[in-house]
Amino acid sequence: MSDSTADLVTAAQKGDLGAFRALVERYWAMLVRLARSVIGEDEAEDAAQEALVVAWRKLHQLTEPHAFPRWVARIVLRHSLRRARRRPHTVPLEAAGDPGHAPGVESRVLVWEVLSHLAPRQRAVLHLTVVEGMADSEIGRALGISASSVRVHRLRARSRVSELLGGGKGNVPA
Repeated sequence: MSDSTADLVTAAQKGDLGAFRALVERYWAMLVRLARSVIGEDEAEDAAQEALVVAWRKLHQLTEPHAFPRWVARIVLRHSLRRARRRPHTVPLEAAGDPGHAPGVESRVLVWEVLSHLAPRQRAVLHLTVVEGMADSEIGRALGISASSVRVHRLRARSRVSELLGGGKGNVPA
């Protein structure tokens, strides 16, 4: 069996669980990062796993096997957005860990604390832009919104981050 994404998807659509497992292993890190950008560290892996169950059940609906990464990312993102809406926007104290034992923990907590004040879709747009390096049209397809809506969400998110960091509106660099 070939290990291209399209070949693995085709095999998985025929019921090959090993092929689906290979797809999960290939894209797991990216999917968890995406979920983390929306709901945070504590729930990211759970959200990705739950979304992958949905993906397995709906895999027969995927008509373009080469589009699997974008398709499964959209499922993870939508599942994460639903989870984010159901829970309060707080950062648990335990997220801080022990600053004496983990360098950079304080800055990671500050980043998540700031991002937790954004709407989930704004966090997702920032993540897909900054971390994944996706273009507006790609982000729009992943989120099911237009490229112009992506730009609006990013502008609002950056403005809000700037406000939270005390810089006033619009001072977060592009």
